[in-house]
Amino acid sequence: METNNKSIITVETEINAPLEAVWKCWTTPEDIVKWNNASDDWCTTHATNDLKAGGKFSYRMEAKDGSFGFDFEGCYTKVALNHQISFVLEDERSVNLVFTAIQDKTSISEEFETEHTHPADQQKFGWQSILNNFKSYVETSLKSEKTE
Repeated sequence: METNNKSIITVETEINAPLEAVWKCWTTPEDIVKWNNASDDWCTTHATNDLKAGGKFSYRMEAKDGSFGFDFEGCYTKVALNHQISFVLEDERSVNLVFTAIQDKTSISEEFETEHTHPADQQKFGWQSILNNFKSYVETSLKSEKTE
């Protein structure tokens, strides 16, 4: 889909966890630093999150070998508790997430405007990889809590 010469990509996942637990893991800086990476050779070293309309977030993402790093930052335009998060990145691209409870599972749909530096399929792969990593983190964390 094209809007103002910007392509929109959607990535999705379904997590075997209740909505409230998924929301907490997505929005809490202590959790964000544990899942926010697309591959094992990257990490998020620091996260801040002022989760409200007009609030800002910043995630410091770095290659583990120290070769590269950047700040992933934006400003929230809409926050509906346990349902929706919308924000604008520093480069003015929009992102919209919708969280939906489906019995004891949670579906996440994330739409984002592409940038023009990397091919769209590479961007989709990267964003989907982060979402997949999030799913794995939440499901593993909940299993660990149950066994303690």
